[in-house]
Amino acid sequence: MLFEQNDVFNAALKALRDNFAGTPIHLDVLGTEQKFGPDMIVDKLIKLNIGEKQIKYYAEIKNNPTRANIGLLIQRKNLLPGPQLLVANYVNEVMAEYLKENRIEFIDAMGNAYINQPQIYVYIKGNKLKDKFQNTPPGQAFRPTGLKVVFTYLCDPLIIDKNYRTIAQTAGVALGNIGWIMIDLKRQGFLLDKGKQGCKLIQKQRLLYRFIEEYPKRLRQQLLLGTFRGDLDWWEKKALDFEYAYWGGEVAAAEMGNYLKPQTITVYLKQELLNEFLLKNRLKRDTNGDVEILKVFWDPTQLTGHKGLAHPILTYADLIATANQRNIEAAKAIYEQDVVRFIRED
Repeated sequence: MLFEQNDVFNAALKALRDNFAGTPIHLDVLGTEQKFGPDMIVDKLIKLNIGEKQIKYYAEIKNNPTRANIGLLIQRKNLLPGPQLLVANYVNEVMAEYLKENRIEFIDAMGNAYINQPQIYVYIKGNKLKDKFQNTPPGQAFRPTGLKVVFTYLCDPLIIDKNYRTIAQTAGVALGNIGWIMIDLKRQGFLLDKGKQGCKLIQKQRLLYRFIEEYPKRLRQQLLLGTFRGDLDWWEKKALDFEYAYWGGEVAAAEMGNYLKPQTITVYLKQELLNEFLLKNRLKRDTNGDVEILKVFWDPTQLTGHKGLAHPILTYADLIATANQRNIEAAKAIYEQDVVRFIRED
């Protein structure tokens, strides 16, 4: 059963009331899809009353949050005028600890919660996910093939009005998928059908965040060609042939001017050249290696970033998915420097 936002919200609020049995809890929704600045939207602005304590929260509602979700919350934490509240269907024990470490408060539909305000401290973890709350697969747009097309649209919104064959070739997907993905994007409110004038990509910032959230768990693992290890700092003197290989993640961030010492070396590579690349750079397979090589899925001649680097949107996604504080700082700089121009509304 896939919860819609209001279902998640109401279930989590009920669980919170159950945790505070005997204490009056009242909640007012002060606004939905609240906009802060040109490109930041919060799902709900709420006022939560627990007994005599009143707290105004900026609430983000997620079904089953991922590390990428948390990365985005950490990035935005200091940009909002008040505390965040993650409202979720389920927060597992590991994620609960990580949220607590980063002082991000949460409640979920299973009764897990972390609230840390003056005179109120709650930390409950370990309640298990019930079967009836399990996820169902996402729509076409946020399955692996759809995510390739979403990435293409975010990088080049004007491509939407080109023929399906051009879109499919640029995104690296089969032609027959495009129509279904377009229908799903319209259904979810990301594509506006303008009739004879074609289609227009809308809610681009929200679409970017959906891509960031879904990419690590639904597509990125499919692209992974393996993990490897090489000589110490082998990559520092290596200029990739930008016709077939691109730095991603932490290396791309460092190359873009962020003061980041890469711990994981990410390379996007055309799959047929993997063995040649490994031999040339003396890389050996190692499940615990610090080099990850992923398959290039897009058409690099159409979707270009900085020379020798993956597109900034992909680098941003790589960094946010780590939920690592130093990477999130670099991601924030890349967002402001490069990514934001792709998601401004016309």
